[in-house]
Amino acid sequence: MAKKKVYAAIEIADQEIRLAVLEVFDARNNILRVEKVPCKGVEKSRIVDEKEVVKAIQQAVKQAQSALGYHIERVLLAIPSRDVKSTDQIIHVSIEDGTHNVRLFHIQQGLNKAMQKRAGDEQELVNINRILYHLPDGTVTPKIPKGLEIDSFDMEVDLLYANKDLLYEYARVIEQANLEILDIVLDASAQGQEDAGLAKSQDGGIIQVSLEADHTTLSLLMEGRLVSSFVLEKGFSSFVKPLQKKYRLSDQTANRLLQNLFTTKKSANPEAVIYIEQQENQRVEITDKELQETVLPEIRSWISDINIASEPIAMRKNTSYIITGQGSNIPVMKEMENAFNAPASVYQVTTIGARDGAFATCLGMAYTWEETQKIRRDERTSVNNNELEESVESIGRLAREQGTEGGFTQKLKKIMLASND
Repeated sequence: MAKKKVYAAIEIADQEIRLAVLEVFDARNNILRVEKVPCKGVEKSRIVDEKEVVKAIQQAVKQAQSALGYHIERVLLAIPSRDVKSTDQIIHVSIEDGTHNVRLFHIQQGLNKAMQKRAGDEQELVNINRILYHLPDGTVTPKIPKGLEIDSFDMEVDLLYANKDLLYEYARVIEQANLEILDIVLDASAQGQEDAGLAKSQDGGIIQVSLEADHTTLSLLMEGRLVSSFVLEKGFSSFVKPLQKKYRLSDQTANRLLQNLFTTKKSANPEAVIYIEQQENQRVEITDKELQETVLPEIRSWISDINIASEPIAMRKNTSYIITGQGSNIPVMKEMENAFNAPASVYQVTTIGARDGAFATCLGMAYTWEETQKIRRDERTSVNNNELEESVESIGRLAREQGTEGGFTQKLKKIMLASND
């Protein structure tokens, strides 16, 4: 019988800490809990206030633990895709034990040898980008050749490396929050798993556009691997910056106005006031017309910057854009798809319990970890297994005492309602 595995994934984003707790069972992912905690300790993906970030991480974890009933001990951690490098190498693996049969041990041996390669003093190995197996009959396949009767094979191993200083910054705050790191994943790679960009890139180039509050990450995905990443220091906060500056609006209010911009079409009642706020020295009234006339040019300017930066790649045949990240939640983005210089689509997270583009990275990290475990066979999870078993048993007891539907429903309601506190 398949064993349930629970993983917690953390992303340290521009203005918040994101946490998703997932249960993996029979190749299916179930969202158990998601948390967002505001945090001002990050600027341009660098941690500028460790105490602020640690405090927000601890709060997110505490809230999740309180709702779930067990402790989170280790996490999957996302690292920003800045200064990313990749190396591609061929490792020859000989089966010298006389069996002529490929075992998992041989795959692990080849991978360990490949992972010894360094990309430079400023870079640290983070992810396996892609592995292809070259077989004696000329076949090249991503499928692990376990059980094949051959004398040798080659492994083409593509590895991803991140900026060492950046990686250590992020790892340090996790450790200061009294958590272990289960694995580290580049955010662009994780998103490529969640939005299927990596799979789609087998048929053509994918420019993955991750729109966050203060920056946008452009990642080129080709042939099932992350080729390169570029960071544009402009995010969705810039769309409402003129209004924010004019009326001294909070980030929360500005973002809410952005969510209210539902269409690029002219409003039937453009002079209708859609936001009112009484400040100390002034009364703020923003009309539908002003919101459109201020925000839409900023979004078009952002798209223009992306088109210019991506033009050499976007002009290639079978290249397309996928817009993901927190900014994919902005309703009007769907109407702006035709403004890109190649076919574009806004990715919508459909996972029940985490239907929010902000969680694309956290969800993708679980897929990345599971894919890696086909070789590594690391049985660790994120939670205290004894407490997990006790929590599952408590649900069972409630079900037996109150009826299956009543017990489970009450437990589920408790978790869901707690998320709205």
